Amino acid sequence: MIKNKYILTLLILISFQILLAQKPQKVTSAEIYNQIEKLNFLGSVLYIAAHPDDENTRLISYLSNETKARTGYLSLTRGDGGQNLIGPQLRELLGVIRTQELIEARKIDGGEQFFSRANDFGFSKNPDETLQIWDKEKVLSDVVWAIRKFQPDVIINRFDHRSPGTTHGHHTSSAILSTESFSLTNNPSIFADQLKLVKPWQPKRQFFNTSWWFYGSKEKFDGADKTNLTTIQTGVYYPDLGKSNQEIAALSRSRHQSQGFGSTGSRGEDSEYLELINGESLKDKSNIFEGIDTSWNRIKGGKPIGDLIAEITSKYDFTNPSASIPNLVKVYQMIQSLDEDHWKPVKSEELKKIITACAGLYLEAVATEQEATPGSIVGLKLEAINRSTVSIQLVSVETLPEQKTIVQNKDLKNNILENINLNLQLPSTIDYTQPYWLKEKGTVGMYTVNDQKNIGIPDIIREVKVIFNMKINGVEIPFDRTVVYKYNDNVKGEMYNYLDIVPAVTTSILDKVSLFNTGSHKAIAVKIKSGKDNIKGDLQLDLPEKWIVSPTSIPFNLDKKGNEKIVYFEVTPPKEPSEVIAKSIAVIDNKIYNTDQVIIDYSHITKQQVLAPAESKFIKLDLKINNQKIGYIMGAGDEVPESLTQMGYIVTLLNPDEISPEKLAPFDVIITGIRAYNTVQVLTNKQKILFDFVKGGKTMLVQYNTPDLNPGLEIAPYPLTMSRDRVTEEDATVKFLAPNHPILNYPNKISATDFEGWTQEQGLYYPSEYDKAFTPILSSNDKGETPKNGALLVAPYGKGYYIYTGLSLFRELPAGVSGAYRLLSNMISLKNPTTIPDQKIKP
Repeated sequence: MIKNKYILTLLILISFQILLAQKPQKVTSAEIYNQIEKLNFLGSVLYIAAHPDDENTRLISYLSNETKARTGYLSLTRGDGGQNLIGPQLRELLGVIRTQELIEARKIDGGEQFFSRANDFGFSKNPDETLQIWDKEKVLSDVVWAIRKFQPDVIINRFDHRSPGTTHGHHTSSAILSTESFSLTNNPSIFADQLKLVKPWQPKRQFFNTSWWFYGSKEKFDGADKTNLTTIQTGVYYPDLGKSNQEIAALSRSRHQSQGFGSTGSRGEDSEYLELINGESLKDKSNIFEGIDTSWNRIKGGKPIGDLIAEITSKYDFTNPSASIPNLVKVYQMIQSLDEDHWKPVKSEELKKIITACAGLYLEAVATEQEATPGSIVGLKLEAINRSTVSIQLVSVETLPEQKTIVQNKDLKNNILENINLNLQLPSTIDYTQPYWLKEKGTVGMYTVNDQKNIGIPDIIREVKVIFNMKINGVEIPFDRTVVYKYNDNVKGEMYNYLDIVPAVTTSILDKVSLFNTGSHKAIAVKIKSGKDNIKGDLQLDLPEKWIVSPTSIPFNLDKKGNEKIVYFEVTPPKEPSEVIAKSIAVIDNKIYNTDQVIIDYSHITKQQVLAPAESKFIKLDLKINNQKIGYIMGAGDEVPESLTQMGYIVTLLNPDEISPEKLAPFDVIITGIRAYNTVQVLTNKQKILFDFVKGGKTMLVQYNTPDLNPGLEIAPYPLTMSRDRVTEEDATVKFLAPNHPILNYPNKISATDFEGWTQEQGLYYPSEYDKAFTPILSSNDKGETPKNGALLVAPYGKGYYIYTGLSLFRELPAGVSGAYRLLSNMISLKNPTTIPDQKIKP
C-alpha cells in the first residue's frame, strides 16, 4: 500500500518534465491526434540494457508511436567509461554528456529514460567481475525499483543472460539482473523499504530482443529457425509525420554524437525478433500485449473515459483541434475522480499537454539571468497566451520553491499576449544545480544516491518552477513550467538554457595535473569566478606538509557577477618524490567555498553545470625529458597535448589539411591523437608525407585506433592488423619483452612501478598481427587470458622510428599517473639506434 500518493505523483511528474526540452514543444495538428490516440492505450514496455546507445531505437520508436504504448528505457549506467569523439571529457563528465544524449534521443523516439546507480567503470570481459564491482545487490534493487515504479506489462532485454563471456560484461549483467528481477518485483519481502513509495508489481512477460548480431552474421541469422520467436514488423510509415519508423529511429540514434553513432534512416519492410524468456506464452506471435487489457477498462471506473476519448478521436477536426477541448476537459475531470495512483498521474500529464496544444496555450517562465545564488532574488518574465476561442482564465501563478501565490484572474482572449513580471525569492538553503548522482562521492562501480525517490531519475532535479493555475471551460487545471533563461544568438536565433543555482564564488586550479620534475618552484594559476555582485574574500591553496606555498593567501574583490580573475601561487615541491592533492579554497565572511564550476556546452544537448571539488594533482617525480619539438594531430579529442606541455615540451596542434613536408620540417616528433585515423579522413591522403617524415630521421607516435579504418589505409609503414584486444585490468602484471630496448631505458629507466596506479584499463584495441620489423615491448593480460603483446610496438623506418601504442595514455596522463609520463618521455626521446651509439639495442 502506498502511504504517500503525493510522493509517487511527484516521481511521475519529474519523469515527464525531464522529457520536455527547455525549449517549449510546438506540435502539429497531426501530432496532437497521435497524442490523443495514445491517451487511450494503457499498456507499457520497459526496455533494459547496460549503456547509452545499447537501446534498440527502432523497437522503442515502434512501440511508442505505432503501438502507442508507454515505453521506457532503463540504462543501468550513464556510459561513463566510454570514449568521447566530440571532446576531452571522460569518466563522470562523459557520463553527464551521454545522459543528455539519451534524454534527447527519447524526445525523438517517444520513449522515457531511466538509470540505475551503476557506474560504467570501463570494459569488462565477464559478468562476474561486473557484478562484483557494481555491487550486485544494489543494482538489482535499482532494477526492481524501476520496474515497480514504471509498472511495465512487458520487459524486453537487449542482451542474452545465458551467454557470459561473449560480449561486454556489463551487457550480460544487465540481462542477468533484469531476468532475476522478473520473479522478485511482486514479492513484498524483497527490498521491502521500497514499498513505502511503490507497490509490488508483476510484469506479464519478458523477452530477449535477439538479432543477427547474436548469431555471428546476417547469413546465419537468415538461415536460423525463427518459429519460436515473436516477430514484429517495425518497418511502418507514419503518413501524418512524413517519416518511416526507421527514419525516426535513426534520428534518435544520431543523438549519440559522443560515440559517433550518426545513423542514416531507411525505408521499407523491417522486422524485430523477440524470444520469450519469462511469463505467459503467446498464441499470437505478433502481439506482445496478448491477454493484457490495455484499455481504460483495466482501471475501475475507467470505461467511460475510454469511450469519451474514442469519441474525441472519431470527431477530431484537424483544421480546428481546439474543438476537442470541451470533451478533453471532461476527460481530465473524470480522471481526477479515479481512485488510482499509477495511470491517473501519467494520463493527467499526457492530457494537459494535449489541451495546451489544442488551445495553442503557450506558458513560459523566463529568468532575467542564467545564474543565481541561494538567497537571491530572481527576476521572472512570465508569458501566457491563448490562441483559440476557448474560454481560458489565468487564475493565479505560484512560484516554487518559495510557494508564493500571486492571484491574476485574467481572461486570456484569443491571441492576446499577457506578460507578467515578478520576483522570485530563492531560499538560502536551495541546492546548487548539478547532477544529483555526483553530489556525493561514490565508488569505482557505484554512484551514491541515498534518497530512494531520486534513484532512476534521468536528469538534474530542478527546484525553481512556476505553476500556472488555469481555468479552462470552467475547470481549474495546473500547468507547471521549469524556469528557463533564453537569449537571442545573432546566428542561431532564439536560444534556451535552464536557470542554474551557483555558489557565490567558484575557483579552479587551471592545470588539473602539475608536474614538478625539478626541485625549483612553479607558478600555479587559480581562476576565481563570482556568482554574484560584490564578493570579497581570501583565496588559499591547501597542500600537505613539505610542499611550500607562497603567499599563504591572496585577497580578491570582484564587483560584478560573472567576473573572473586569475591569481598565482608559487609552489615549491619537496626533494623526494611525492604525489598530493592540492585544493583551492575561497573564504568569504568565514564561509568556505571549495567547488570548481565545470560547464559542458554542446549544441546537441542541454548546457550542463557540474560542481566538482576544486582540486589538482601535484606530482614531484623523477622525469627526464629532452627538448623535442612536437606536432600533435588531434583525433577524437583528448588532453594529451596539455600533458605534454606540463612535461616541458613545446607542442603545436597541426591542422591535418595543412600537413606537408614544409609544415612538418620544424618538428622532431609527430603524435596522432586517439582514433585519429577513425575520425580524420584526410589523414588517409597524408600517410606518405608522414612516413617520409619518419624516414628522414624523425619519430611518429600513433595512439590507439579502432579496427574500423578506411579500406586500403596503411596505418603504418609495415603491415599492422588492428584488433579488439585489450587489457581491462589496470593492475595486470606487465612483462618487459625487450628489457634492453632504449624505449624502456632512456632517458628514464622504466620498471614495474611505472605501471602502478593506472586507471580503468591498461590499454585497448591492440594490434593482433604485425610485421617482423616491429619489436613488441610489453606483454600483459587479464586473468585467464593469453598474453597480449601489442600494447607498444616499435619499428625503425629509414633513419627514424614509427611507434604504435594502444596504452590508454589519454586516460592515464590526465589522471596524473607518473609512470605514463615517464614512458611517454622515452617514446618521444627515441632515436634510431644506428645513428645514436648509446642507444643501440642490446641483444
